[in-house]
Amino acid sequence: MQEHRGAPFRGLSGGFDVQKDSIDADDKKDELKWNFRVLGMTCATCSRIVERALKKTEGVSFASVNLATDSAFVITSPDVTMDALAEAVKNAGYEVAQDVPEDFDEMRYKEARRNLAEVLAIGLPLSFLMYLHMFFGFHWAWYGPLEIVLGALALFRCGRRTLRGAWIALSHKHTNMDTLIALSSTASWLTAILNFAGAAIPSFGAVGVMIMMLHLLGRYIESRLRDKAAKQVKTLLTLQPREARIIADGGLVTVPVDAVKADALIRVNAGERIPLDGVVEEGSSGVDESLLTGESLPVTKLPGAEVTGGSLNLDGPLVIRATKVGADTFLSQMLELVRDAQGAKVPLQALADRITLKFVPTVIALACLSAAAWYVFFPRLTLALEPLSAAMPWPSGASTPVAAAAYAFIATLVIACPCALGLATPLALVASAGEASRSGLLIRNAEAVQTLRDADFALLDKTGTITRGEPKVVEWSAPEEALPYIYALESDSGHPLAAAVTEAVGARPYDYPDEMKETAGEGVAGRWDGDEWFVGRALERSRWKDAPPASTLVEVRKNGEPAGFFAIADRIRDDSRAAVEELKKMGVTPMMATGDGGETARQIAEEAGIDEFRSDVRPEGKLAIVREAQSRGRRVIVCGDGINDAAALKAAEVGIAMGTGMDLAVDSADIVIMKGGLARVVAAIKISNKTSRVIKENLFAAFVYNIIAIPLAMAGLLHPIAAECAMAASSITVILNSLRIIGSAKE
Repeated sequence: MQEHRGAPFRGLSGGFDVQKDSIDADDKKDELKWNFRVLGMTCATCSRIVERALKKTEGVSFASVNLATDSAFVITSPDVTMDALAEAVKNAGYEVAQDVPEDFDEMRYKEARRNLAEVLAIGLPLSFLMYLHMFFGFHWAWYGPLEIVLGALALFRCGRRTLRGAWIALSHKHTNMDTLIALSSTASWLTAILNFAGAAIPSFGAVGVMIMMLHLLGRYIESRLRDKAAKQVKTLLTLQPREARIIADGGLVTVPVDAVKADALIRVNAGERIPLDGVVEEGSSGVDESLLTGESLPVTKLPGAEVTGGSLNLDGPLVIRATKVGADTFLSQMLELVRDAQGAKVPLQALADRITLKFVPTVIALACLSAAAWYVFFPRLTLALEPLSAAMPWPSGASTPVAAAAYAFIATLVIACPCALGLATPLALVASAGEASRSGLLIRNAEAVQTLRDADFALLDKTGTITRGEPKVVEWSAPEEALPYIYALESDSGHPLAAAVTEAVGARPYDYPDEMKETAGEGVAGRWDGDEWFVGRALERSRWKDAPPASTLVEVRKNGEPAGFFAIADRIRDDSRAAVEELKKMGVTPMMATGDGGETARQIAEEAGIDEFRSDVRPEGKLAIVREAQSRGRRVIVCGDGINDAAALKAAEVGIAMGTGMDLAVDSADIVIMKGGLARVVAAIKISNKTSRVIKENLFAAFVYNIIAIPLAMAGLLHPIAAECAMAASSITVILNSLRIIGSAKE
């Protein structure tokens, strides 16, 4: 095992700054982040149009629009207003959601489910009648009018949002996937009207209904995945108290946390979570900040000490003056992380967006070109393609130029929509976000999904990352007669050290003391029949030579004389050793870096199975380790939870923060572990590997499908119904392949 002492890092003069998204660039300190929902987007082309409009807005330095979550993430200069961004989105043909209900994704899912149920009720019977008509020769005089009426219901009722999306795009002089859906389904429905009116054009009205039916099926699956992902993320962020007890006019008034103003005085009783960030004005108590810092031992808070919302008050009542309210609090910033994550996009998605932006108008042009060619050169094309047509299982069989043109036009439009290419990446990202949240992970930067699979070096913090962040007794010695008194004193305390002591001695029968006094930061004393027993801070550590050096000492005293001790330490997490072994198998070299001394670091590293560690490391030292590894061509993961990890998290290719860590660390990370330990890092890598592989498979399948199918449709070799089946098969293949990501964290 190798140990390296931490050395100061001098690459940044005056320390480091992690303001906003930069640790070393002063010109970014005043940047503003905007997260908002965009309504009306239906495909990758839509998101690309909105993103391009935002980037053209003066003062915008970065914009990313995510179709999978209908969200935009924009970084601007301080003089840019939300009104300017909303105007840019509006000019592109879409709308910024001002007040989105919390159950918006669920409402959208229910609407998609209702539309799907209605179109299935229309489309399945009509498709069955068409099947009987085409293959068994059953002819009904009323079939034509029925096809027209049911087609109108499917298009203008069930598919009204699709038609509206197409109109918005066309009215703003661009196209999207809705344009293809609307054009192909409407053109198919119009052939039913023309055929019923006596024109020499075959009727494809049922095909139009099938197009809308399969399109709405895809929308339903997308909406279902989004709804599930949103719910899974929300369940991870339920830590903030909803109410606060403020002191007003000499009394206590309970108000919603959102209504508390800065400088308000808040009373927090023992056992309650502190609702907002603030400063202690009155009282003293031990506060469990493990939720925020990962440190296992409580911190004594005296008047003037800062406290953070979400931490747990353990010992006694505190009066706190609120210093941060609303969006400035730690827990509010945690909620903001979700919005940041929704705006992220991987490089593969950007590639797909650029392709689909040109794809729709190209397909429409090709459909028109093929129709014109068949109408003008019908005899020549029929003769030239007759050998190929005879080899197809279901040729069009058109006998007139008009029929052949209609076949080619509709088949070309149908074969290209709803375009598996547009679904390939968004569905995979939604599925990976859902799998990540199920595994206790929050992906803030979607690019990390693509980058993580290439990582080969992991720098791991010790406290709260490798270790549990929970104190446990590792060694103790006390006379039998003292145990009932120890249990009596410690069992009623909410202090983590007291809980560790009572767990060690076990339940004991006891009498209540005649007197009892607890002193914050010192311990608790009680008197029985003239004898005083005390459990708390040790006076002299050297007295207890059996106590492990890397431990916190709790002393037992009788009438002021030492009678025993409890050595308490933070043990490694149950999953740390197995996770370290798994990282090694994946080709990732783990190293532990900690500010603790050499003996403590060595002991933890040995327990976790880590071969190389560095002790006495300061924040700049962790950053230096990252830079050193990167200079050797390594792709670095950093996993930590404290302020001292923030610079390293930001500098690494992928920063992973414990969700219980300080807000600065969490804000610097690409992925947040909301529950669990190092096993979640392994899960993140597995999800990254599977997601990247699925996206590539989806894009490959979509490219191959379109390259093969579109020329066949243009050549009149595909019947529109065969084209419809091929289109459905390609989209369903992409959807099902994306669902393979679910469960990848456990593979």
